[in-house]
Amino acid sequence: MTYEPSDLTRLRRLPEKAVYDEAGMNAILDASNVVNIGYVLDGVPMVLPTLYVRDGRSLLVHGSRSSRMLRTILRAERMTATVTIIDGIRVARSAFESSMAYRGVSMWGHCELITDDVLARRALDRLIDAVLPGRSQEIRPSTEREVNLTSVLRFHIEEASAKVSAGFADDAEDDIETSVWAGVVPMTIRYGTAIDAPDGPVGRGEIPIPASVTRLLKDQA
Repeated sequence: MTYEPSDLTRLRRLPEKAVYDEAGMNAILDASNVVNIGYVLDGVPMVLPTLYVRDGRSLLVHGSRSSRMLRTILRAERMTATVTIIDGIRVARSAFESSMAYRGVSMWGHCELITDDVLARRALDRLIDAVLPGRSQEIRPSTEREVNLTSVLRFHIEEASAKVSAGFADDAEDDIETSVWAGVVPMTIRYGTAIDAPDGPVGRGEIPIPASVTRLLKDQA
């Protein structure tokens, strides 16, 4: 399946980097968990980051029930959201051709509040596991008060396009034979050594690092 490009989503500059198929976009969305949401508050454009997890052709996000951002985007007919992953530096032989290697998705759609308590709790568990897989099974269940204080929203993706910039920089032919180095510097995110909380049984060394954390560190090795 594809998101048919429109006047809003069609890439006009460097169209060869465009991705419109759903599978390609989902691969990018599933590789991250931070989305930047754009909206207008009292006539002022705002952009704020928040955690998300993809659920089909939608994103699940959450925040405080008193959040101005969540209240505003629920009232809006349309909103925008972007996800960007930086993969490295494309080092060119000139400043003009130097750039970043990245994958990004731009989306437009609308949000709805998940009011069903069971579905909201499932969404919260999925958000936790999106950051630390398996963690939702290690912690206590959310209390009714915590759920009541939290808004869980579904952002329906109605239009979208992706842009992928990879490989080496496109140096001008006259620059290729110069004595200036060019190449790619890959960039990755790595987790450091887990640090115990200083209080309670954990601080006293009575509780080992849980499976979710040890698995996360092992998988990156």
